[in-house]
Amino acid sequence: MPLTIATWNINSLRHREALVRRLLEEEGPDVLCLQETKAPVEKLPLEGFRAMGYVHTLARGEKGYNGVAILARVPIEEADARSFCGRDDTRHLAARLADGTVIHNLYVPAGGDVPDPGLNPKFRHKLDFLEELRAWFAAERPRRAILVGDLNVAPREDDVWSHRQLLKVVSHTPVEVEAFGAMQAAGDWVDVTRRDIPDGKLYSWWSYRSPNWDAADKGRRLDHVWASADLAGRMGGSRVLRHVRGWEGPSDHAPVLAVLGEAA
Repeated sequence: MPLTIATWNINSLRHREALVRRLLEEEGPDVLCLQETKAPVEKLPLEGFRAMGYVHTLARGEKGYNGVAILARVPIEEADARSFCGRDDTRHLAARLADGTVIHNLYVPAGGDVPDPGLNPKFRHKLDFLEELRAWFAAERPRRAILVGDLNVAPREDDVWSHRQLLKVVSHTPVEVEAFGAMQAAGDWVDVTRRDIPDGKLYSWWSYRSPNWDAADKGRRLDHVWASADLAGRMGGSRVLRHVRGWEGPSDHAPVLAVLGEAA
């Protein structure tokens, strides 16, 4: 049967457990990949999700930062859990479906505020992280794989509210976009969201700093769903759940969904 896969930077799973429950109730994705869970695994409210039918769970976490989790109502097993740049900061987790498809859940560093790797160690870390991903994908050439998550880069001009004004803002600088494109090309990844929704402005993140985020609409597309070239033909049905950003006490990210169809 087709599987719906969702990705969402939840910005603290413990604080927004009720929102995850609401998403599971209203949308019923088969697999939900969460980023920035911000707690050790033993502190995550996974039992409540299991009681809702999401009995298959994987998670990595640390106190107050980062963290990734995968909730599924279909069988999954852990396929990989990598660390990057010599840090064990729980930014990656992968699950294998029964048919062998591997779903990578990834949280790329945000990079701080100053887009200069010489002045900002966080930005240097982000660029190094993207380079390690590029090298990994170039060496292993992903097959039968899906990559989702908060990749913290808005690559296209129409992935941001103003290309001109954000050229020197972290997440849309030319050096990040170039590194991001090289990483994508190294794995021959297909941007499923933009293949399905090719035209027009499209965002998945709106800053908390904007008091009227919906009307101002100064967003960026930081959350992505990719498929390996051999699997891309089975992916479709992309959606960004913009309205979820308007729920009470929201994450600053909206969920992004796509459907993995049956093999021909």
